[in-house]
Amino acid sequence: MPELQFRTPPTFDNVEDERLHRKQRLAAGFRLFSRFGFDEGVAGHITARDPELTDHFWVNPFAMHFGHIRVSDLLLVNDHGEVVEGKHPVNTAAFAIHSQVHAARPDCVSAAHSHSVYGKTWSAFGRKLDPLTQDVCAFYNDHEVFDDYTGVVLDTEEGKRIAHALGDAKAVILRNHGLLTVGQTVDAAVWWFITMERSCQVQLLAEAAGKPVLIDEEQATVTGGQVGHPLSGWLSFQPLYDRIVREQPDLLD
Repeated sequence: MPELQFRTPPTFDNVEDERLHRKQRLAAGFRLFSRFGFDEGVAGHITARDPELTDHFWVNPFAMHFGHIRVSDLLLVNDHGEVVEGKHPVNTAAFAIHSQVHAARPDCVSAAHSHSVYGKTWSAFGRKLDPLTQDVCAFYNDHEVFDDYTGVVLDTEEGKRIAHALGDAKAVILRNHGLLTVGQTVDAAVWWFITMERSCQVQLLAEAAGKPVLIDEEQATVTGGQVGHPLSGWLSFQPLYDRIVREQPDLLD
């Protein structure tokens, strides 16, 4: 019998290798967001905390299409919003939101946000998602709602309020705005966003068709502990990473 090889998160001997790994995952995340249609003009951003300069994060350049982003295009931004590595400006909203989320959640390496169609549609209800499917149970008792739309987020004080609404959860629905997810890895943060967007789509379809049956609290809790575990988020991202790198290897440049 062959020895089975199970995928597990990598470990690193130095910060240089870990930094490159995070940046590669980040660039792949943008390509996947493009593939899934999560782009809307200049809106949207994914960030990855630097493994050495932990109050700095890597982020996409302002006004560069997600489908064009390579590792070499990523910006390193400090806690004052200054670009310390890279050739392009940073999205002001990206700094206002992500700097505060990263500061409030030292357990999180990455945060993801975009104006995806189903996420922003569902956000208009100002409601949490219901436990309608196995997949959405990843967010059962693990997502919040920021119920106060005040326009484009350009001030770090607004970012602090979003971070406060997020609390210890893996995701927050920003009313009339969209979704924001966080993870202990870039992989997990991106996967949580992808599956949360799909869960918004499912709930919209289900409610349009009739009155859906909810998973009961006990089963939703048990299932959430399985599909919502950080390792589950990391693992679910791996097939997507493999595919996008095979199809678009230039993202690693």
